[in-house]
Amino acid sequence: SANGNDNKKFKAEDKMDGAPSRVLHIRKLPGEVTETEVIALGLPFGKVTNILMLKGKNQAFLELATEEAAITMVNYYSAVTPHLRNQPIYIQYSNHKELKTDNTLNQRAQAVLQAVTAVQTTNTPISGTTVSESAVTPAQSPVLRIIIDNMYYPVTLDVLHQIFSKFGAVLKIITFTKNNQFQALLQYGDPINAQQAKLALDGQNIYNACCTLRIDFSKLVNLNVKYNNDKSRDYTRPDLPSGDGQPALDPAIAAAFAKETSLLVPQVGSALCEEILPFVCFNPAAWLPVAAVPGALSPLAIPNAAAAAAAAAAGRVGMPGVSAGGNTVLLVSNLNEEMVTPQSLFTLFGVYGDVQRVKILYNKKDSALIQMADGNQSQLAMSHLNGQKMYGKIIRVTLSKHQTVQLPREGLDDQGLTKDFGNSPLHRFKKPGSKNFQNIFPPSATLHLSNIPPSVAEDDLRTLFANTGGTVKAFKFFQRDHKMALLQMSTVEEAIQALIDLHNYNLGENHHLRVSFSKSTI
Repeated sequence: SANGNDNKKFKAEDKMDGAPSRVLHIRKLPGEVTETEVIALGLPFGKVTNILMLKGKNQAFLELATEEAAITMVNYYSAVTPHLRNQPIYIQYSNHKELKTDNTLNQRAQAVLQAVTAVQTTNTPISGTTVSESAVTPAQSPVLRIIIDNMYYPVTLDVLHQIFSKFGAVLKIITFTKNNQFQALLQYGDPINAQQAKLALDGQNIYNACCTLRIDFSKLVNLNVKYNNDKSRDYTRPDLPSGDGQPALDPAIAAAFAKETSLLVPQVGSALCEEILPFVCFNPAAWLPVAAVPGALSPLAIPNAAAAAAAAAAGRVGMPGVSAGGNTVLLVSNLNEEMVTPQSLFTLFGVYGDVQRVKILYNKKDSALIQMADGNQSQLAMSHLNGQKMYGKIIRVTLSKHQTVQLPREGLDDQGLTKDFGNSPLHRFKKPGSKNFQNIFPPSATLHLSNIPPSVAEDDLRTLFANTGGTVKAFKFFQRDHKMALLQMSTVEEAIQALIDLHNYNLGENHHLRVSFSKSTI
């Protein structure tokens, strides 16, 4: 057997065609690769029981629980070249039948392994006895302080919840800006979950090459959340008010919240698993939140795609191995089929990205496919618009399994249900570095109006917006610039309706009104 004390014994003598072994030899690793990334290669195939990194040689040994799992992994990766950090790597059977590592030399690797195993095998807190002495210092607090560097794309409270809940139940989140940096405090039910999340996510990017997570334990052990809104949330108390004079959450959404927080990572084999989350469940690596967030933990995106492919090969998932992460197509359901049009969906979803195509489904007119320009935009639209009310109905937004929206064949009349907006002059995000990137906010009752001509007065705008069927509660021109104003409707739903009806409305003098959601209130 191999002994981690004596790295000299680990020669690169292992052959691809050698006898199967549950220990695998991995070569040509990129220099900066982490234990987590190497472990993630093996996770889709079964439990990883040990790891030894030979950093100087750019090699590693990975031990799986069974020989069968190792054989599946080698067979899979002989057909699909594995990559880490965009570099091809090589996997073969080792001559060693098991790994014996000196835990003191291999501390970090063992700690990562234990965190992974804890998440993989159970959702119950780990008692101190299970974690060996070599694990990193005990988690001090269930509360993490998160700072986000290089924030080129907005990161919402919902995105944080999506990422961090892969490691256990997130109870509360508070977001704020300090020293011009977006920060958050996030509380788990158990310090061990906080430790696992910190270990796996610290230093990783949420989106490709930007939005880097910097994570520390907070000195606080409990967060006091007063309001449930886009800045703070207590998932254990869906009844809290939103704090800006609006009523608390819609009761249906409140109920969904309460339900959602009770859904820890489901156990493989449970009904929930098989029906709702086959990808997440079959794939123990799914605690790496790649499917949830586009390009998330980009170095880890490859194992996750591989996991989907491995799952498909095992006949457990219908879809081939494309991680949903970069998907640009959204499925929107529970639409008001009497009212909805491709144009209204283009306008609303266009607040969060450049909509390329819209197709209302011919046989199911309460559902539509919407193709955005990239995966980050589809993620933003999904996190901001899922659960909002449009034409009186709460809409559901999820990632579609389609890669593109097909246009109808030439000469085929599809009753105007499909529309191509690829060349629309109304895209908000065409220009790189456009100011619009900094002004993406969740739907709100307050709207930001711009491009108002000098001849248009407050009363004209109040009348125009009242005609969309809602009540205008407040209005204010910007002091320095009368081309812009804030206008508050009485509910978010009314504001959504007004934006759909009046964005790009011709006010005369060749001025088309621009409407977006505001983070301010009047």
